[in-house]
Amino acid sequence: MIKRRKAVRKSMVLSLAGLFLVSAALTGCNSGAENSPASDKPSGSADSNAGTSQSGGAIDHSKPLTITVFDNAANYQGEQTGWYGKLVKDKFNITLNILAPQVAGEQLYKTRTAAGDLGDLLIVDNSQLEELIPAGLVMDLSDKLKDTKYLSQYVDKHFKPFNSGFDQVNPDGKIYGLPTFEADTSPTTFSEEIPYSSPIMPWDYYKGVGAPKLNNLNDLLNVLKQMHEKYPKTPDGKPIVPITLWKDWDGGSMENVRWLSNWYGFEQPDGTSTIQLNAKGDIVPLVDDNSMYKKILQFYFNANQMGLIDPDAMTQDWNKVSEKLTNKQVLLLWYSWERGFYNSIERGKNGDGNVAIPIADSHIIQSSDAYYGNGRVFAIGSKAKNPERIMEFMDWLVSPEGLRYYTNGFEGFNYQKTADGKFELTEAGQTAFQNNTPVPDQYGGGGYQDGQSKINSMIMSDFTIDPETKEFYNSNYWNTTLEANKTALTTDWQSTFNAKNATDYYQKNNMIDIVPNINTSLGTDSSDVKNKRSQISDYVKNTSWKMVFAKNQAEFDQLWTKMQKDVDGLGWKDVVAVDTVKAQKIVKMRADALANK
Repeated sequence: MIKRRKAVRKSMVLSLAGLFLVSAALTGCNSGAENSPASDKPSGSADSNAGTSQSGGAIDHSKPLTITVFDNAANYQGEQTGWYGKLVKDKFNITLNILAPQVAGEQLYKTRTAAGDLGDLLIVDNSQLEELIPAGLVMDLSDKLKDTKYLSQYVDKHFKPFNSGFDQVNPDGKIYGLPTFEADTSPTTFSEEIPYSSPIMPWDYYKGVGAPKLNNLNDLLNVLKQMHEKYPKTPDGKPIVPITLWKDWDGGSMENVRWLSNWYGFEQPDGTSTIQLNAKGDIVPLVDDNSMYKKILQFYFNANQMGLIDPDAMTQDWNKVSEKLTNKQVLLLWYSWERGFYNSIERGKNGDGNVAIPIADSHIIQSSDAYYGNGRVFAIGSKAKNPERIMEFMDWLVSPEGLRYYTNGFEGFNYQKTADGKFELTEAGQTAFQNNTPVPDQYGGGGYQDGQSKINSMIMSDFTIDPETKEFYNSNYWNTTLEANKTALTTDWQSTFNAKNATDYYQKNNMIDIVPNINTSLGTDSSDVKNKRSQISDYVKNTSWKMVFAKNQAEFDQLWTKMQKDVDGLGWKDVVAVDTVKAQKIVKMRADALANK
């Protein structure tokens, strides 16, 4: 999916019904047409209401256009094919050619910026936008937004406040970037039924070993061991692993450690790599002996000593992990949308699916809905030759039609209209992602999952209201889905934990801090700090993996002590000082958001 964090870095969530919705780091889900399949005609045709240029004339779609999309959120590189590719081609006569640093490597950004042309349509991190503005590599969209049909309604509430945060490089308050995954709720609301990161396990396997209460991480390891002993393989003979890890999401630190730190109240803010932050505003360096980063490293080390870590962990990538999730080969999940690879309403009727299993001593930190976005932006490269057509495409992405296709697929295939004008998932729609269901030829053929949007990011998120149904675009929160999802799985869980969902449970038991989602520029690193950060990050990541797989506790401790000493020689104090300033800005903005809510 959305890979992680970089988007939150993947902040996409999964449905109560278990459908995968975009977030990270999976491939993005897509949404349905206004009321019909994709038109066979481009949007500039006579029967289309799209296709007006900024000068007021019709946009010419007669010539095919290939848009180079530089996309930090993408887990795929190459031409967008499949049903979404056909949709965009038929509607706009556009082909999307995706460049993905997650596939090609982070050097791709340096190479293309040095050449003065990052791409046509850009999905980049906030910190990168702050570099691209003074370098003249992104367009000013202020005037272009005025004549858009859908984007224009978000200018004052969303786009202007975000871009004003780049005042050092954008003193005139121009709009260069459109933040990703913005919710249209409020800056302090959390709408989802499960935190982004929390312990999640198969309900039937957990009950199969007596559903013991989990008081701490040691209890979690013990129950994982019991489950693995009882359920070593899937019904079709595939090996089950208690815990799986993967390297290709690692950024400034080991990603699988970073996100489990959230279970105990500490996050690592995007744009930082040396500190963690809690809801109170406490800032703790990663290599501090009392850091949550060390606590989670110790947890993974203990797990490996007990034989609970996937033997493929050191070599596999996210694609391999997603296959295992689809096959129910992993016992511990930690990101909400991971459930969607397996969960479905039909399985839920049999009490089968991945659910939240709280740990009594945990206290989760969770950001509110991304009202101002979540760390990345859509932008247009300064050398794009057809900015009007790119703007038209982006405007469509936030239209009801564009949002329905991105989040829910095709009306009539993935979902259908009810008698009262609402939407409900079809039987095929409930499992189209997991089963890679064949798409009818009229929509482009191929597998549904294969053909999803490889952009893997949105401007407005599925936590905006569809004007036709007055419900979120996110199908997990449709009334029809909520009713359909009253299965043996959900009702049994609700009865056991006396809560309507995981978020409700954590709130009732004072086990979660929901903090305002802050999306702003935290400043760019000087070249000196950037070099030091790169060296430190590589060292911390490599050592973290070695610690997880250390042969004994003595080697674990030795590696930790050596890392503390070695990073100091790489300029640790300088980078911590920079990251501390960034964290302090977040703390202040959160306090302001709470004071003004």
